[in-house]
Amino acid sequence: MWDKRYATDEYAYGTEPNDFLHENSGALPSGKVLCLAEGEGRNAVWLAQQGYDVTAVDSSEVGLQKAEKLAAAQGVSITTHHADLADYDMGSAQWDGIVSIFCHLPAPLRKSVHQRCVEGLRAGGVLLLEAYTPDQLNYNTGGPPAVDMLMDSELLENELNQLTFLKLEERVRDIHEGSFHHGAGAVVQLIAKKGPGQK
Repeated sequence: MWDKRYATDEYAYGTEPNDFLHENSGALPSGKVLCLAEGEGRNAVWLAQQGYDVTAVDSSEVGLQKAEKLAAAQGVSITTHHADLADYDMGSAQWDGIVSIFCHLPAPLRKSVHQRCVEGLRAGGVLLLEAYTPDQLNYNTGGPPAVDMLMDSELLENELNQLTFLKLEERVRDIHEGSFHHGAGAVVQLIAKKGPGQK
């Protein structure tokens, strides 16, 4: 599905960074940042422009090739990993920041990925996440049509309870990111930090 979606000259979700990331990137410590399900690279490339050492992981090789092309056009470099998040090793205490923008996965895999995010963050590291909530099914402006792949505040509190929440909010906002995210969207936004001694 994703190779097919990305197999055009157009960038499916645009080339500008996600608004929530753009507005809150200052919450990410300087250093190494991992972008999950990064697709065509819009967020990774922008973070590299801000001085971060960025790794983008995605299951679509086509998307990652476009990410590298976008990075070259912007005069920055990013590291790309073609991998399925089901078996992608984030390591332990490897990342100063992890960015998850509309990374919608089946519930069992999502729980596993979130646990690996906690383990993968260094002490003081930050997870920044935006995802659609179940209310998004009323809007039809993007995101998966399956409720079990959507997220809300309570779910994130449960799955990421080892982190300290700096921001956790559900809201409806206008999203204009390429042709596949366009219009009002019901989202949950999270910024959470790994404290010293948290595993």
